[in-house]
Amino acid sequence: MLYTHAGALPAHQYVWVEPNALGQHDWLQGVWFGLTCYPGRAFGCHVMLECGAVYRNVPLHQVAHRNTAAPWTAADAQTWDAYGYEFSMIEYPYLAGMNGKARCKSGECQGHYLFTLVPIGDAFSATPTQSKEFYFMQLTNGRYTAQPTNHVLLEDRSFTDTLSWPTFLRRQTDWHSAEE
Repeated sequence: MLYTHAGALPAHQYVWVEPNALGQHDWLQGVWFGLTCYPGRAFGCHVMLECGAVYRNVPLHQVAHRNTAAPWTAADAQTWDAYGYEFSMIEYPYLAGMNGKARCKSGECQGHYLFTLVPIGDAFSATPTQSKEFYFMQLTNGRYTAQPTNHVLLEDRSFTDTLSWPTFLRRQTDWHSAEE
């Protein structure tokens, strides 16, 4: 499904919104059900609070899956801002629930795969060396992160050996066409 500005998560997440993110409050329970993309901004989470209020554009770094989560910054939550307004979200069935690790600004973090955001129709995605998908992961430190695929390793216990960062891969530099 193609979304412009806002879209529905493949599966909602029960979350905590960190203290004072939405005004003066302690940790607030909520349900994260949607996401927004605006160029040059952090991804925004749509959250319904226990009181019934729906709050839009809560930054990913202010949402946690437990109220004892480690301190987190916008740069930990995601390496890159949103590229554009249009995107698609999918939970790849093969990757569903796989454990893995992500390179975050504060270091390597353990977690599991939730879903993928695919930017569409922006200048970055049209350039082979810049085209990225973002894997959203729930981390063992209580937080969430959205990292490009080159910052994530996932474990298929029946296929992968050890999770180690490959040094031989190169970025794609060309598009290919069947009509060349």
